[in-house]
Amino acid sequence: MKTFKLLFFAFLITLGTSCKEDPKEIMDNSEPVVSTYYFIRHAEKDRSNPENVDPELNQKGLGRAMHWAEILNEVSLDAIYTTDYERTRMTAAPTAIKQEITEQYYDPQSLDIEAFQLENLGRNVLVVGHSNTTPALVNRMIGEEKYESMDDYDNGSLFIVTVVDGKAIDSRLVFNCNCPD
Repeated sequence: MKTFKLLFFAFLITLGTSCKEDPKEIMDNSEPVVSTYYFIRHAEKDRSNPENVDPELNQKGLGRAMHWAEILNEVSLDAIYTTDYERTRMTAAPTAIKQEITEQYYDPQSLDIEAFQLENLGRNVLVVGHSNTTPALVNRMIGEEKYESMDDYDNGSLFIVTVVDGKAIDSRLVFNCNCPD
């Protein structure tokens, strides 16, 4: 009889531990998926020829590009996206070199935000755009019309969008640059 009770007790323990776990417990134990996007506008461009649609950065812009690389050095980036313009590529270049990342081109007009977010799930991403495209992309990322186009001389705004399990949190920081003119 004693052996039967021990076997029955062992059976109950085995039965209790082999049951499926409560789905709530599984979800509570999972790590949240965090994706962070850093949006900047290109640095100061050369305005000496108003007819040039693809100008390079001026001296101050080159200094700001280096400044962005220093600021973003604290972030372990996984990807860098720029539009296909000299000023955006030149702005991203110091950060890309410093972090050994090859820039990827994107078209802000045709960018599928859902696919972009899926492709960059769990990553830290720098996106370099323009005064009108940067706030528009941030708005699409957060799902609301919060930010207007930037002033044409605003080259120091940094928009940070952190997406945690599909929920976006955003902020805008402004960095002044004592870059040479």
